[in-house]
Amino acid sequence: MSGLDKMKARILEEAQSTAREIIGKAKADADAAVQAAEESAEAEAAEILARAKRDAADYGMRVDSSMDMQRKQALLAAKQEVIGGVLKAAYDAVMDLDDEKYFEMLEKLLEKNTLPEAGEIRFSAKDLGRMPAGFPDRIKNIAASKGGSLTVSEKPEKMDGGFLLVYGGIEENCTISAVFASKREELSDQVNRLLFG
Repeated sequence: MSGLDKMKARILEEAQSTAREIIGKAKADADAAVQAAEESAEAEAAEILARAKRDAADYGMRVDSSMDMQRKQALLAAKQEVIGGVLKAAYDAVMDLDDEKYFEMLEKLLEKNTLPEAGEIRFSAKDLGRMPAGFPDRIKNIAASKGGSLTVSEKPEKMDGGFLLVYGGIEENCTISAVFASKREELSDQVNRLLFG
């Protein structure tokens, strides 16, 4: 082998050695990149799984909370329906009182609401028709005991029962429905305590 051939062989051997090093380094870099990509994908998959578990737990808590709220709302609606039924029955019982007890109740209501002024008291046609004979005198006596006076209007008012007191154009609504409406919250609380503890 001549010197030129030896030189070519050495250059070729160095080139092959350098190529093997470059290929080995490229293969090592590629393996490292694949390993890093696999590790990154595993970490990302673990994060996605953890996030999905958290979201599922949050959703479960929201569903539980929503179901609990719906249950409470249904229970409240049922209680309000029962209370409303009891109050309606009480209202009906007052409206169905016999004349003597009904006008005794109106007398007590009048004692609480009469003002020390001159005024007029108005009744429904039904109440005017069934009013006991001495009741207008009791009205006058109650008003006088409070320092005022009341005259019974002969003109019937459209109302369920009870009466209207009129003092100088200002009406005091003492109808049975108005009394129940003004006391509804208080009565509802009392019925709630009696029925549901």
